[in-house]
Amino acid sequence: MTSEIEDKPQPLIEHLIELRSRLIWAVGAFFVAFLVCFFFAKQLFNILVQPFKWAVSWAGLSHRNVELIYTAPQEFFFTQIKVAMFSALVLAFPIIASQVYKFVAPGLYKNERAAFLPFLIASPILFLIGGALVYFFFTPMVMWFFLSMEQGGGNGEVAIQLLPKVSEYLSLIMSLVFAFGLVFQLPVITTLLARVGFITSEDLKAKRKYAIVIAFIAAAILTPPDPVSQIGLAIPAMLLYEISIYTARMVEKQRAEADAARELAERD
Repeated sequence: MTSEIEDKPQPLIEHLIELRSRLIWAVGAFFVAFLVCFFFAKQLFNILVQPFKWAVSWAGLSHRNVELIYTAPQEFFFTQIKVAMFSALVLAFPIIASQVYKFVAPGLYKNERAAFLPFLIASPILFLIGGALVYFFFTPMVMWFFLSMEQGGGNGEVAIQLLPKVSEYLSLIMSLVFAFGLVFQLPVITTLLARVGFITSEDLKAKRKYAIVIAFIAAAILTPPDPVSQIGLAIPAMLLYEISIYTARMVEKQRAEADAARELAERD
């Protein structure tokens, strides 16, 4: 087994030097991506505002100009910094993840590296799927829900119009993206735990009712305090839990087949 490990015994200082090199590459990639994204921060923010425009159209207010405000002189500047950091993290993630993998991989067995690499690829893909679901569906739906509370005025009513602050709108969409992105990691996490034997598909099925309660609690914590976004996060979480049961069962089946093949080889 030890011959399958590429890593050779090295002094602690050598590992620290390699760690420093990996960190420099990761931080450098993030910094370069941040500079590029900050240069285009306004254009990126306008892209993030597109779901709000869709919500205005859904609400039948297409005649109205979509407006956001900021009430502090420095607010929009710091909002652009947050947009640039958020975008830079997304752009630099492949390099950051590859540096982490290159640092850890030499200490893994070949079969462990083969098992770990697909999850390293699946994790950002699932995160992007969750983010796309937020951008194209849930953010417009949430903003439509908030727009439905407006009052047009007249007949004794006060005119009440939604004018979001740029910082609060960015916080809303970022919190939704991170919440859905994290929830979409559920199949990856459960499959890894099943692969190491920490959980089984039967355990997941037995704890399904607890998972439903936890899904709604997590949705209440991770999303804004409105029923639309909370239910919108809880339902995909429950569907992903069912997918996790299936992937855990597949891992168990593969392990059983590998054990049977090993036993057959030992008999021969």
